[in-house]
Amino acid sequence: MINVGIAGFGQSHFQTTRADVTFPELVKEGANLTLADAGISIEEVDAVVYPLAPDALIGVSNGERWVIDALGATGKPFMRVNNGGATGMSAVLTAWTHIASGLFDVVLVAGADRVSESGSAQSVLNKMWDVGYERTVPLNTITMLALSAQRYMHLYDSDETDMALVTVKNRKHASLNPYAHLRTLITVEEVLATRTLAWPIKLGDACPASTGAAGVVLVSERYAEKNDLKPAWIRGIGQNTETFWMGNRVGEKALGDHADADALGHAFDIAYAQAGVSDPVKQVHLAEIYAPFSSVELHVIEAARLADKGKSPRDLRAGKFTLGSEGPIVNPSGGTLCTNPIAVTGTIRVGEAANQVLGRAGAHQVPSARVAIASAIGGDHQFYSTMVLCRDLEEIG
Repeated sequence: MINVGIAGFGQSHFQTTRADVTFPELVKEGANLTLADAGISIEEVDAVVYPLAPDALIGVSNGERWVIDALGATGKPFMRVNNGGATGMSAVLTAWTHIASGLFDVVLVAGADRVSESGSAQSVLNKMWDVGYERTVPLNTITMLALSAQRYMHLYDSDETDMALVTVKNRKHASLNPYAHLRTLITVEEVLATRTLAWPIKLGDACPASTGAAGVVLVSERYAEKNDLKPAWIRGIGQNTETFWMGNRVGEKALGDHADADALGHAFDIAYAQAGVSDPVKQVHLAEIYAPFSSVELHVIEAARLADKGKSPRDLRAGKFTLGSEGPIVNPSGGTLCTNPIAVTGTIRVGEAANQVLGRAGAHQVPSARVAIASAIGGDHQFYSTMVLCRDLEEIG
């Protein structure tokens, strides 16, 4: 199997709306930034993978048809990927497969999202559930994860302050990241004072609806050597799925308790085994994990084996996971909680992790970072993707 690395990462400055560009122009903006970062032209790209979440979120059906010419992808293999919130990382994993198989040497992953164009993203996302069995609850991504948060609080004696600490940490990190959407510092008291969306999730616990573009360039080891490139190497990947039915996530036949993210934990274990990571707390320097609500980050930290089940709130209160602290830093970019252009959110997690191990993350750089992990979650908290990236091929394992 051929080694694959991330040779370039580009992203726009994320905000609520972008009235200055059409959607194809926005995708092209991210692609151009990505290619420029890698020092590679579109002519050198063998294939393009295009992450696009539900069409309704951009207000145009079959948006992949609309961007091929803008990307310069005409005459090249082109594949659209849609895995909900995991789309951005699933696209990277697709590109990895293209190269690891020996088929291509250079693959561009580029996309964008304009979540604000859907009017009500939650109304769109409500449509993912079964009409007769669960949609009538009514579920959307906020209410679904509020149920998970309630279960976590019940099992582990956690509270809303623990969730607020996640927001405070991520906003602090995002304030150092010029590309992040929400960059204003916030206090625990201010988070707790925001209006309730679905208890215990409040506005201060929720991600924004972001508009912007992002992309990564993946290259083979042989291409990197021939062109004197120093990419961030992908050393392990993992994927897994959870049952579609929310009601089947508690009980003796469930893959795990709804409070936790055990199916995601399995995906992390797969990636760790491939990469040779046996002790994540000691071997991993940072994590760019997909957590659109503060409550989600608590159990994703635990699924990544960076804390025992139910113990991430204790560690947060002790100051862990924050820039400047000992041990793995979680979401030094501010994470999904501060920037969520759904189709490319997972792509950003990979790109940020790659920048970190290459020492190119700027003000939010984790000192001496060499090993990073990234993750994404899609569907009704159902599709899971994970990745381990390293500065050097010989770094671990």
